[in-house]
Amino acid sequence: MSASALKPHQKELFGQPIGLYILFLTEMWERFSYYGMRALLVLYMTTQTMGDDRGPGLGWSNQEALALYGWYTMLVYVMSIPGGMIADKIIGQKRAVLYGAIILCLGHGVLVLTDIWAFYTGLGLVILGVGLLKPNISTMVGGLYKQGDIRRDKGFSIFYIGINLGSLLATLTVGLVVAEWGWHAGFGLAGVVMVIGLLNYIAGQKYLTEVGNFIPSTNDENEVSYGDLYSKLFSSPKQLMFAGILLVASLIGWYTMGWSYGLLFLFLTAIASLLMMIYKELDTQIFKDRFLVLLLSFIMVIIFWGAFEQAGGLMNLYTETNTNRMLFGWEIPTVMFQSLNAGFIIIFATGVASVWAKRKLKGKEASSLFKMALGIIIMGFGFLFMVFAAMEFDKSGTSSMIWLVLAYLFHTIGELCISPVALSFITKLAPVKYASLMMGVYFAATGLGNKVAGIVGESASEFGELTIFSGIVIFTVIIGLLFIMILKPLKRLTHGAEESERILKNEEAEGFELADN
Repeated sequence: MSASALKPHQKELFGQPIGLYILFLTEMWERFSYYGMRALLVLYMTTQTMGDDRGPGLGWSNQEALALYGWYTMLVYVMSIPGGMIADKIIGQKRAVLYGAIILCLGHGVLVLTDIWAFYTGLGLVILGVGLLKPNISTMVGGLYKQGDIRRDKGFSIFYIGINLGSLLATLTVGLVVAEWGWHAGFGLAGVVMVIGLLNYIAGQKYLTEVGNFIPSTNDENEVSYGDLYSKLFSSPKQLMFAGILLVASLIGWYTMGWSYGLLFLFLTAIASLLMMIYKELDTQIFKDRFLVLLLSFIMVIIFWGAFEQAGGLMNLYTETNTNRMLFGWEIPTVMFQSLNAGFIIIFATGVASVWAKRKLKGKEASSLFKMALGIIIMGFGFLFMVFAAMEFDKSGTSSMIWLVLAYLFHTIGELCISPVALSFITKLAPVKYASLMMGVYFAATGLGNKVAGIVGESASEFGELTIFSGIVIFTVIIGLLFIMILKPLKRLTHGAEESERILKNEEAEGFELADN
């Protein structure tokens, strides 16, 4: 087929569908808005109400700020589950991304206001907007490729560069904007770029005509509603028993830990019950085995982000108070150190993806599960440099910024081995009718990791940074090694989902949604 005869959604740029770059730019600006605010959040909450050149903050303690940070970053991702359900059952991924972007624009706009009600309202709107946009735009990326297309992993890595280019631009500029015009100008900048992302997405619809469309349940005789699955729970003794145990544990958690944790546990009980029923309803053992592998891989996701997300919390505060940030007579804003992660990703992402692709074509070990386990280990070693930083601070009262640079470098290499790989892995193994839901579960696992990060960060007030950083190193390396030890049985349960990947011709690779086999 000649290039001139191709329809817009079939056209390619640099060997990838043009639709990938529309989603790339949309996600880039959305991530600018998110990471820009994420970099400011803990610092804004802990800044005193008077006497700071950046304007008044909320004056909270580190522990209070890290607690809210953990809840906020968790909910941003947990809301991906209802966001995925809404897309699957009501509006489709394409419209879900559109509505999510609109809500995000409203949320960041409200955060410009200085009242405390605006702070909480803005955070709430951002949570809702990301919940609709985040899982569904990733599913749309997967829908650009046919099953078995080796370009899929590289496409997700390119998409991941968009995420981190947005993060890089945000962390390089937001800190300077805040230093010059104050906290709420930084929040306002996040809103402006989200509007740019929304306009880009609307303008690029002609390249996305074959992905993200809502498919009514009447078109699929095998379609099962989530309501039907929940109703079948009561006629499934084993699943009902486990759901009952989780419900009792949730109520105990409500009583002992407060209503917020109680609601979280009840929500997780509902999701766990749904996942148990989906597993039961899958009609082949291959689907059941792959579904189980996906759930086990989410354990690695939770652990990875529980450690990695110290970047926006504990490591952010450590940079602010314990690190010598002077460079040639200029004090580097704390927020700018978070640009290291994004910058390293942009430098190394395609190279890391190419190394794995070449290993796979040569028949060497390059499975997604192996990459994810190795990513946890590499990221864990990054905290070894934070151990050195904490030791230097305990000895001299300050620590060199080089430790942060090295830590972020190792964190980045680890992230490249797990995050884009996990996104691609889901699109390979998830049954098509549960595609957005499983993407939502992935982001919910990421959210739980963020909450774990907040809890771990809070404990530094009691145990100290040195103990926390050392514990993270030990725990992550052990977990990564355990998954490598059970790699062979886990790969057998995928039933060769990744073994048939190859380079496809253009005619083979156009206009496919997620495959269900």
